[in-house]
Amino acid sequence: MATLARLSRRALKPNLSPSSLLPRGLSTEAAKVTATDRVKWDYRGQRKIIPLGQWVPKVAVDAYVAPNVVLSGQVTVNDGSSIWNGSVLRGDLNKITVGFCSNVQERCVLHAAWSSPTGLPAETSIERFVTIGAYSLLRSCTIEPECIIGQHSILMEGSLVETHSILEAGSVVPPGRRIPTGELWAGNPARFVRSLTHEEILEIPKLAVAINDLNSIWRCKGDAG
Repeated sequence: MATLARLSRRALKPNLSPSSLLPRGLSTEAAKVTATDRVKWDYRGQRKIIPLGQWVPKVAVDAYVAPNVVLSGQVTVNDGSSIWNGSVLRGDLNKITVGFCSNVQERCVLHAAWSSPTGLPAETSIERFVTIGAYSLLRSCTIEPECIIGQHSILMEGSLVETHSILEAGSVVPPGRRIPTGELWAGNPARFVRSLTHEEILEIPKLAVAINDLNSIWRCKGDAG
């Protein structure tokens, strides 16, 4: 009788192995992969692409956006460009565009207002071959092709940086201020320092290309690992 009781308890004991809880046709290996991916996603703790209403960020196929970057709303990241770790591009009120082969480095914040007090476009526009230094803040400004914005810079509403210009680190550009083409500006508020040489102007797009190429190398190594 004791043997019969033990057999009865064993038969009634529920079999709750991992494979028994899977949908039919899903193997244990697939479950392990799914669980691992879920853990990685939770650990990262960020949603890279955040739709806001009808607006969904657009990222080109060959653009690099770091895993902990936040893109929300009316944001467009064009071909060959890169957005570095910890940056936030918030297009809830107006458009934000990062042009071809431009780069936005670590911990930058880009956003835009409904309208500009200067009457200039309120969207934030970064055109081609532009380098935005780390920890910079850009709001409703326009940066024309082949410019360098030094780290920790602030560009306010309606400001304009014309092509082939450089802002030194820590520069603050007030609302509506225009940085003329081919000049170096610095300070708070930003002031004219000197005109750029022909050699310095030629180096601006080379810097943007080099930074984006470096991001491509890191991305390939990460995929291989």
